[in-house]
Amino acid sequence: MKEKIVNLIADHVEGMTAEEIATFIEIPPKQELGDYAFPCFRLAKTMHKAPNLIAADIKEAIGDVDFLDKIDVQGAYLNFFVKKDIFVQTMIEAALKDNFGGSDEGADKVICIDYSSPNVAKNFHVGHLRTTIIGNSLYKIYSKLGYKVIRINHLGDWGTQFGKLIVAYKNWGTKEAVEKDGVAELMRLYVKFHEEADKNPELVDEARAWFSKMEHGDEEALSIWQWFKDISLVEYKRTYDLLGMDFDYYLGESFYRDKCQDVVDQLTNANLLKESEGAMIVDLSDYDMAPCIVTKKDGSSIYATRDLAAIFYRKNTYHFTKCLYVTGQEQKLHFAQVFKVVELLGNDWAKDSLVHIPYGLVSLEGAKLSTRSGNIIYAEDILHDAIKKSFEIISEKSPNLPDKEEVAKIVGVGSVLFNDLYNQRIKDVSFSWDKVLNFDGETGPYVQYTHARCSSVVRLAENFDPAKPVDYSTISEPDAMNLLKEINRFPKVVSDAAEKYEPSVVARFAVDVAQAFNKFYNSTRINVPEENVKNARVMLTYLTKKTLHDALELLGINAPEAM
Repeated sequence: MKEKIVNLIADHVEGMTAEEIATFIEIPPKQELGDYAFPCFRLAKTMHKAPNLIAADIKEAIGDVDFLDKIDVQGAYLNFFVKKDIFVQTMIEAALKDNFGGSDEGADKVICIDYSSPNVAKNFHVGHLRTTIIGNSLYKIYSKLGYKVIRINHLGDWGTQFGKLIVAYKNWGTKEAVEKDGVAELMRLYVKFHEEADKNPELVDEARAWFSKMEHGDEEALSIWQWFKDISLVEYKRTYDLLGMDFDYYLGESFYRDKCQDVVDQLTNANLLKESEGAMIVDLSDYDMAPCIVTKKDGSSIYATRDLAAIFYRKNTYHFTKCLYVTGQEQKLHFAQVFKVVELLGNDWAKDSLVHIPYGLVSLEGAKLSTRSGNIIYAEDILHDAIKKSFEIISEKSPNLPDKEEVAKIVGVGSVLFNDLYNQRIKDVSFSWDKVLNFDGETGPYVQYTHARCSSVVRLAENFDPAKPVDYSTISEPDAMNLLKEINRFPKVVSDAAEKYEPSVVARFAVDVAQAFNKFYNSTRINVPEENVKNARVMLTYLTKKTLHDALELLGINAPEAM
């Protein structure tokens, strides 16, 4: 319907394409102002006329149209009133499609997403949840738009920190303690190292020496490192299973060790490398950036080197259209430097294909999380506590609900995910148990409960079949029309979320649909004697259920049939 209106305007407005007009079409805030509106402000300069006069001229030029009740001029706006039965039919038929909200815009295109990427031997804490949750949602959003998405977990499994950990293990650890307590023991040793290094700086030199051994293939050093990595992966995958997430590749920094020399060779051949205090750098002062360090004084690689190697490996292996990096905003400069170096090597595709997607910090009641000080909250603890809280609420409100444990898991995990994704990703998040486990208001459990309510209505309508024809003329109440309009925003919402790399657009849409349905549900009796009216209202409920399910799926959240 929007496309029809866009074409109507395009036929009578010079100097604007249908694509440009489509971006300006609005949905009025009040139903009495129409179903669609077109602002004429932007035409004033080219037409040399007041916007309200332009709107009147366009209205007169369009005249009567079979699918419109009328066109009104409201100031500078041209307001379109679509015939209700045609409007309803168009929206219902669109929303019934299997891939409603999706498209084929990504056909034959590949997007790599680098996200989660915890540091090996450090516990998966609440800070890691943000990149994991956002990255997983972006994977689902782009998949719905037809892209082939490669999910990459770029584990932090290489660097001087492993030298520190080996020193700590040899001085204060035991094999039995590590085998028994896993990452928790490795974390204790890591914190212990920094406490002792403050008193004895020579420990830092020992750590560098052990990492140098790793870099040069020392068997003992690599054996201990691999052991630490294996222990860590077991725990990480347990958390991913709880979240219902997975990756196509677990390719950490260590994977690119033997590919770093090629990067150095390319930079050398391009005369981009310079020596600075013993290190080799790429000077980026012409671009108002600090230099990008490529190799340290001892010739060993640094994370920038490994990120450069990863980019070239991914481009040559996956032939990506875009490669997205979901990391904290504190890494903004790092990625700007790395991307610029790729571009300076003559790769123009770097400008549009490499994208850093930053997000805000997570703090514990205002204190920044730190693995060094031990000021952390573990992700598994958060999720299990959320599940426990959900079970208590569900047991109280629905004691006879079957599979309470499974529903509690779906709701508990969903509450944590939704709490993160409802906020714009760039905003800092102050972690609070009360906020995460709040089951009222604009929350995941609220949307999930609305989905369950819709499921109940559809189940009780025993003879309902979404494939059967609907009497569209029976849907005319303001709350029903408003709900249908909310549902029909879904394709635009998914497109906007992908364009802005912003899952919160989908989360807020889910709340809007849930609120619109509950208003409709409370104002309109669904199970009425008139069969055609009942079927139409159940159809609207079914479409709400379907849309909420699909929106929650894009957030990585399951939608229970009952709560």
